[in-house]
Amino acid sequence: MRILLLNASEHKGGAARAAYRLHKGLRQAGLDSQLYVQDKVSDDETVIIKSQLTKLFGKLRPYFDSIPNYIFRKSSLLPFSNGYVSENIHSVINKVEPDIVHLHWINQGFASIKTLKKIKKPIVWTLHDSWVFTGGCHIPMSCEKYTQRCGSCVLFKSGLSWDLSRIEWLRKKKHWKNLDFTFVTPSRWLAENLRTSSLFYDRDVSVIPNGIDLNVYKPIDKDLARKILQLPLDNKILLFGAMFAASDENKGYGLLLEALDHLSEQIANYEKYTLLVFGATGAQKSINGKIDMKYMGHLYDDVSLSLLYSAADLLVSPSKLENLSNVIMESLACGLPCVAFNAGGTPDLIDHMKNGYLAKPYDTKDLATGLKWVLDRDVSSNVLSTAARQKAEDCYDIKKISQKYLELYKEVRK
Repeated sequence: MRILLLNASEHKGGAARAAYRLHKGLRQAGLDSQLYVQDKVSDDETVIIKSQLTKLFGKLRPYFDSIPNYIFRKSSLLPFSNGYVSENIHSVINKVEPDIVHLHWINQGFASIKTLKKIKKPIVWTLHDSWVFTGGCHIPMSCEKYTQRCGSCVLFKSGLSWDLSRIEWLRKKKHWKNLDFTFVTPSRWLAENLRTSSLFYDRDVSVIPNGIDLNVYKPIDKDLARKILQLPLDNKILLFGAMFAASDENKGYGLLLEALDHLSEQIANYEKYTLLVFGATGAQKSINGKIDMKYMGHLYDDVSLSLLYSAADLLVSPSKLENLSNVIMESLACGLPCVAFNAGGTPDLIDHMKNGYLAKPYDTKDLATGLKWVLDRDVSSNVLSTAARQKAEDCYDIKKISQKYLELYKEVRK
């Protein structure tokens, strides 16, 4: 069976990492899988781009596609995609002649709303955020206007019902109404949101988690990992990271700082604690002079990330809404307990007080309580660490996930 996966980027972002891992898993399972992107950085011959000239234009398309945002004066830092600009994806699809076209994250000028109806192959679509069923936002937060027809968008601080979000909603309704998408979501939360949306309330959706290679992401001796990374051997190390960790308002960096202030009031010897931040750059500094803080920069390779997870005592993920966090999944696979808010798809990953702690959204005092609870566990018993690794083995092994998709592909082809 020939599968063509589409994602805007090869490695940049959580959706890209999930799509690439699935692509490799499908190939290991014996399928003829190729990953089609507009932003390729590796020499992997199974990852394809239309041409080098297309790659150049791929750098410009996101700017062209976001022009309407500036016209409507979007005020929020949260992303909003329009889906006007598109690469000529059909020439590649026709050349490959796949049995299944598997869409992932197709924004930033890779594939437009209108162009999808030109695909004449069965389409499986894995949703990595909410864009597919909203008027353009990727993270609706507390807004539920996608259950109606969008409009008066909070991201634009719009008082107009016929604003850009309503226009985008209508474009999706017009161009997608007769398309037989087979939807997949990695989390139960996103599946429920799709079912309540005004665009796709009547469509079936399967829940298949993202997968991870457990031979790559696995526990490494903590002291060895710290020596390699030149980290203090005796400190308690808290880890926080994401793409644009300190600047993306959804990642909750401000909430983390509040929680650390609360934590400092609950524990002694706070100077023996270190916060590591990856996915952001900056000079080493401290928070209120109490906790040592180190920026690790942007880490993309699996070995460095595995070392980082293995060096820490816990991961804190204060995001407001995540679909199915790759960072948490990678942490669990490396045996690292996680503390996060009980929101979005995170409860699928963290079993409360078994492999981590789920705090009340968005209670920073309870987040601090969770941090202390994990830090106070008897680390010599490794109970939380063992449970974390077991969760990854049971639920997120890429071999098992690839088989689930193979079964779905067979159903779609019937």
